[in-house]
Amino acid sequence: MATPATAWSAAVPSIGHFGVVVVGSGSAGSTAAIAASRQGARVLLIEKLPFLGGNSTAVLDTFYGFYSPGSRPFRVVDSIPGEVVEKLRTLGPVIERPNTYGAGTGVTYNADHLKVAWEDLVTSAGTRVLLHSFVQEVKVSDGRVTDLLLATKAGLRQVSATTFVDASGDGDLSHFAGFGYEVAGEIAPAQTLTTTFRMINVDHAARKKLTKEDLRELMLAASAEGYLLPRTDGSDHITPIEGMTATVMTRLDSATRDADGTLQTVLDPENLTKAEMAGRRQVLEYARFLTDKVAGYENSSLVGLSTQIGLRETRRIYGDYRVTREDVLGANQFDDQIALCAAPIEDHHSGDGTAWAYLPEGSAAGIPLRSLIVRDAQNVMVAGRCFSATHDAQASIRSMAQTMAMGQAAGTAAAMAAAAAGGLVRDVPATAIRETLRAAGAILEVQLQPQSAR
Repeated sequence: MATPATAWSAAVPSIGHFGVVVVGSGSAGSTAAIAASRQGARVLLIEKLPFLGGNSTAVLDTFYGFYSPGSRPFRVVDSIPGEVVEKLRTLGPVIERPNTYGAGTGVTYNADHLKVAWEDLVTSAGTRVLLHSFVQEVKVSDGRVTDLLLATKAGLRQVSATTFVDASGDGDLSHFAGFGYEVAGEIAPAQTLTTTFRMINVDHAARKKLTKEDLRELMLAASAEGYLLPRTDGSDHITPIEGMTATVMTRLDSATRDADGTLQTVLDPENLTKAEMAGRRQVLEYARFLTDKVAGYENSSLVGLSTQIGLRETRRIYGDYRVTREDVLGANQFDDQIALCAAPIEDHHSGDGTAWAYLPEGSAAGIPLRSLIVRDAQNVMVAGRCFSATHDAQASIRSMAQTMAMGQAAGTAAAMAAAAAGGLVRDVPATAIRETLRAAGAILEVQLQPQSAR
């Protein structure tokens, strides 16, 4: 909830004042913190989990969006995101592999290695990190966020900053500040949730003989036999660990409507609790299906589940510009673009399938800086899956390479605003932000030559 600047007891201990505070340490937030710190800002990164990375470490093991799909893939994201991949390679094997459904080359890693990689990159940049911490309230004065109230293991704490980056995934900072947003499911159907899981002792050679169509047929047949498989187009893939596969198979609705039309979402803690439990129950059924019905899994065992359920969209903040489906599929370019996206629209809707829509071959859509500036705020940037976009556009640009690129831009802009514009993010010229990003190695325009993720 938004709180007047005069509220809150002085008895609440203060963590201090920072140039930039970043809420959420996912692929967007961690990258934002690194970028802001490298610009010389004093940065605090706040995270609710006991480790950094968000979905990149708690749910998934693959970065998508570094490359365009198609017959001649080319690199669309680099700079700090590329450093993340490089850091991972120093810790263990990293695999580049094609996506099952044609979304382009994925970069698959050991998620536990990535926790350490994020920590090393963030702390070496000089960022202060605070784990196990939740935003509870936000002080706002004339559209300017001044302080956050945090719930920590030691009780309530407050922190102030000149600029802020909302990279919470769920748009928590913007929500508690009272800024405008669309809740997934209000207008277009919300994307579904997935609890991922891993299997060991898998015979990769035997599994490889089955196509995605074969797997779907097995799922459909098993469903007819009584296996409870709400999604029958899921996928499994190899990992850097021999004999282990990771899956994206389970499906739960993230938003439903009661008989009276009231929207129910996982933003409600009771609904999220039910979803977490239901996702784990689904995992057991999908694991049973794999061992019973799929070649290569006969001697396999379930070895691990995602730390939390995978959320694809919840709140989408209103920015100075909202990226649209037409922007993505038309590969639109913008004068203020700070990153590129060539990933298809990947809409995990309710029911059996997943809807895909692809950009023209050899093209990429621009991501405008305006979509990262919170419309109702003076000193807040947004990055990651809660950025300003329609449902369809978000279903493309939420890919993790793009959220990292957005994070680098948002962190850069926030630090520049804190240093030279009193925190007013719109007073920093887009040309200056673009020049800074380009000098750091970010890709802002399409470069058709194929490139490796190193």
